[in-house]
Amino acid sequence: MERTLCLVKPDGVQRGLVGEVISRLEKKGLKIAGLKMLMIDHALAAVHYEAHVGKHFYPALVDHITSAPVVALAVEGYRAVATVRSLIGNTDPAIAATGTIRGDFGLAMSRNIVHAADSVEAAARELALYFSPAELMPYQQALFGWIFREN
Repeated sequence: MERTLCLVKPDGVQRGLVGEVISRLEKKGLKIAGLKMLMIDHALAAVHYEAHVGKHFYPALVDHITSAPVVALAVEGYRAVATVRSLIGNTDPAIAATGTIRGDFGLAMSRNIVHAADSVEAAARELALYFSPAELMPYQQALFGWIFREN
């Protein structure tokens, strides 16, 4: 099992898409191991997006992610990193496939609803920025077997 980070960015929160994002993750069979709403400050944004420092879009990226609340999700499951990346779609909503979160709801590259870690290593680093170990909840998913158990 892998864990990864998915952020519903300010545009997703402001447009009321948090439930839609969570629903799509859960319907795929992924487990929400942690969840919180927070305001990202400039210091956290700088650490989170340090790979993009110096790029022309960096200031706009930081401005957006710090503009309103985000919802941070620790997502767990088989090949969670690749699965979440597939569900969210291409960074550019104009070319993201229909049926993906960005393809269905994204408006522009700078307003594409969600962020997700792009590798297992990035996922571990990003999860540590948003969640302490105590905030990640271990539990078994109920996959309907309990419905048919006799007492």
